[in-house]
Amino acid sequence: MNCIKVHGIRTFSFHGCLEEEKIIGGNYIVNVDVECDFKTAAKQDDLTKTIDYVAVKEIVVRQMSIRSKLIESVAYNIVYDIKKNFSMANNCRVEIKKINPPVDGDIDYVSVLVEE
Repeated sequence: MNCIKVHGIRTFSFHGCLEEEKIIGGNYIVNVDVECDFKTAAKQDDLTKTIDYVAVKEIVVRQMSIRSKLIESVAYNIVYDIKKNFSMANNCRVEIKKINPPVDGDIDYVSVLVEE
């Protein structure tokens, strides 16, 4: 099995349970790993036989633009969207990091990790 990794996708999104988060928004970093067999694509040098990382990035950006209270929900939606668009995707792992979350204390980020 092979893996396509698209890491460090940066978005400015409006996720969160607090009313202010709907208005102010925040910075996020998303990492995606998609397991698939791209041996044929590599041998034939053919993008149509693998998972296009540009399309993965576009799925992430689209899903991150849909407001949600929980980044957990967004992570699952990204996984499902990738699997829907790429039948060759076997396992998909999505990590969403919420940078400088509005919590009491000095925290770089909180994150969720979904693997399906």
